[in-house]
Amino acid sequence: MPLTEAGIYAAALRLIDENGVEALTMRKLATTLDANPMSLYHHVPNKDALLRGVARTVGAQFRTVTPEDAPWQERIRLLAADFRTLAHRHPKLMAYSFGQPDFLQPEDPFWTALTATLDAAGVPQPEISETAALVCAVVVGFLAAELNGALPRWANLQPAAAAADEDGPTHAGPDMDRMFRLMLDAIVTGLESRLTADRDGQDAVH
Repeated sequence: MPLTEAGIYAAALRLIDENGVEALTMRKLATTLDANPMSLYHHVPNKDALLRGVARTVGAQFRTVTPEDAPWQERIRLLAADFRTLAHRHPKLMAYSFGQPDFLQPEDPFWTALTATLDAAGVPQPEISETAALVCAVVVGFLAAELNGALPRWANLQPAAAAADEDGPTHAGPDMDRMFRLMLDAIVTGLESRLTADRDGQDAVH
């Protein structure tokens, strides 16, 4: 069966899901595809290009269609929830991607939908990209810490006084879904406050 870029990216994604980005090599990929390693270079010039292609393949799985007549608050929650679902579907790739500065591109479905939602919310046009970047930073930061296990650990850290009390209560693992909702509440409340302040300022001028 002839090699195709789509087939190469799909096979690479399977290897990443199993063993992580660090374990992926062009030679291992060629073995999986039962192909000559040199033949891969006719389709992808190097591992960096391969990873970008895999990332685009995964990004295309983000296909949230949020109702345009829904409140912008609900649309942001839906977008973030679907982004989280995608991150949990391919945690090893996403954990790697979150550390790359070019992880998001203007044509990415998540970025496109987010900027459209912020526009509908009333964010001034010159501030949409900056606001979207901040929202992405918060959501990606949460997901990165969730995927690498840092967030559950932080949530179980006790104040020094409580830690010194041997008879203190035993805490179960944190409810990550609840923490995710709290993070979204903070984003939405912050945006609502900012938009209200902008409107009040405009009313005061007029």
